[in-house]
Amino acid sequence: MPIGTLVHEKTGDPAAPYRLLADLAEVGSRVLVARGGRGGRGNARFASSTNRAPRRVEPGEEGEEKDLKLELKLLADVGLVGFPNAGKSTLIARISAARPKIADYPFTTLTPNLGVVGLSGDRSFVVADVPGLIEGAHRGLGLGHRFLRHLERTRVLVHLVDMSADASRDPVRDLDTVRRELELFDETLAAKPQIVAANKMDAVDATDGETRIAALAHRAAELGLPFFRISGVTGAGVPELLEAVWRQLAAHREAA
Repeated sequence: MPIGTLVHEKTGDPAAPYRLLADLAEVGSRVLVARGGRGGRGNARFASSTNRAPRRVEPGEEGEEKDLKLELKLLADVGLVGFPNAGKSTLIARISAARPKIADYPFTTLTPNLGVVGLSGDRSFVVADVPGLIEGAHRGLGLGHRFLRHLERTRVLVHLVDMSADASRDPVRDLDTVRRELELFDETLAAKPQIVAANKMDAVDATDGETRIAALAHRAAELGLPFFRISGVTGAGVPELLEAVWRQLAAHREAA
């Protein structure tokens, strides 16, 4: 089974239908979920000097049968989160060898994508791009709720906020909405180190763009979160963002 698989056993209890048997989070992890039955003796075991071709055999014993549920949680250091079309797939394609589908319509990403980011000095970390979140994702709206569990193993979350000239989007509201959905799904997600990245700076409107950027930067400062201006298309600001992510990961490792 893939690394990161959780094995659950059915209990028959309506209040708690499954219990966790094992979390295969390490390379080489193994778990015995059901014992096989003792094998029976075949005809060769009954051969003798006078009966060279016996037709006698013994049936084996039945093994255990269990109803199991397997759940996969991706093993990634960093999770990219944000509304649909915030530029997550574009960013992961720029910073890694991952090649997710990129298009100009919502919910282009239907499955999580993993990419390995390489930095100078033989430094590297794994990034996960999950489908876009919308308000109500923790209740099952949109697609992201099905993949929020993949963020539970990450150490750092990067909020990508769309700063392009779309009058229907409010960057501050988008950030607060995604943070609220993470908290409603699992409070430990909201407690992870987070970074705010104002994305699509190459498409910022000249008239009110700076106002929107200033408002988002102010909100990030209120939350005590690092703030960066980036463009996944041109690469502007991306190296600085990656170095900030690395510092967060290094701090986490030292604390651990």
